[in-house]
Amino acid sequence: MKIGIIGTGYVGLVTGACLAEVGNSCFCMDSDEEKIARLRNGESPIYENGLSELLSKNRERLVFTTDISNVVNESEIIFICVGTPPLPTGAVNLMYVERVARNIAECMKEYKVIVDKSTVPVETGEKVERTIGLYNLHKVEFDVVSNPEFLREGSAISDFMNPDRIVIGLGSERAEKMMKKLYQPFNAPILVTDIKSAELIKHASNSFLATKISFANALSEVCEKAGADVLKVVEGMGLDPRIGKDFLKPGIGYGGSCFPKDVAGFIHIARGYGYDFKLLKAVREINENQKKRFVSKVKEVLWVLNEKQIGVLGLSFKPETDDMRNAPSIDIIKDLLAQGAKIKAFDPEATEKAKKVLPKEVVYVKTPYEAASDSDILLILTEWDEIKKIDLKKIKSLLKNPIIIDGRNIFEPEKMKALGFDYRGMGR
Repeated sequence: MKIGIIGTGYVGLVTGACLAEVGNSCFCMDSDEEKIARLRNGESPIYENGLSELLSKNRERLVFTTDISNVVNESEIIFICVGTPPLPTGAVNLMYVERVARNIAECMKEYKVIVDKSTVPVETGEKVERTIGLYNLHKVEFDVVSNPEFLREGSAISDFMNPDRIVIGLGSERAEKMMKKLYQPFNAPILVTDIKSAELIKHASNSFLATKISFANALSEVCEKAGADVLKVVEGMGLDPRIGKDFLKPGIGYGGSCFPKDVAGFIHIARGYGYDFKLLKAVREINENQKKRFVSKVKEVLWVLNEKQIGVLGLSFKPETDDMRNAPSIDIIKDLLAQGAKIKAFDPEATEKAKKVLPKEVVYVKTPYEAASDSDILLILTEWDEIKKIDLKKIKSLLKNPIIIDGRNIFEPEKMKALGFDYRGMGR
């Protein structure tokens, strides 16, 4: 099939690469000329595990362009994958979705299926349909579909190629037939529903997963005060199939482009219908508090942070991605700098993006050992494999004080104590 992808961010690029992998011709459009030039040269503008290889493998089936009319006219199905950033109110900014819907309407000359792939609030499908109807210059038939993505950054390729479910919200047999044909190679259960239900499934899913994370984080504080090990507690919980182990991992809070935005967005959506979603407000509050708890642990050990050299391992919001959006490291590092600390930071992939969002005072180094060298303390903020495999004896020899505060609980306390570290995790 011929597929159009409008927007070449995380969702758009992964969607295009994976649909090309199963034999479709994909026309990928973005208004960012520099990004398109890089893609034409075989470069991926983002780091996502396995993405560069997939883009290279399928170059003959991938066209990158800044011309939306070309994409619309060449494609049977058009995916809207543009950004939906949050507004200060928590509402979702749909400006880019509206603009793309208008542009599609003005260009299309025959029947098209237009798919909302971006995460959007309920009722967006109706608004996209209305917008296309208003600007439909050639008065051609079309259908609007909601097809939310359930991709985890760091494993997005695997998630797309091996989905646990595919959700399609629509109101047309013609569109349903085309969407089922598109997804036939993926051999996954397909849930066909109305558009509003599909839109709510995405926000409800992400908000529930964020709730599990915040529950584990709240539990970590209780365990700490009670003298229990939170990892054992959540292990015991996760063995119950009604609960499951996924997303019950305490740490310094969730980040990224999805959970913070979607929790805020769902709170705003519910408020618009007259419901005060107090549960999600608590989820958000607990998540923010984790970062403050982590900084308080640093102060407990060092007392005065002014002029203290602090080594930081990991900046991206999770491993296997260079995404710095809402990364917990941002608020933690800013807080430490505000109290006079000096920061040396290491991340295997996110350094360039970190430079755009972190204060200029941060010094970036190329190895974990440079971050530890002559530092008063070492902090672990992202659980990269490179960090899990560090030579701990070498790290100890480089630090001024053998102190590690681990925001991701990647090492065993007893082993660290035996090595001579003052080692502190979250809830242990």
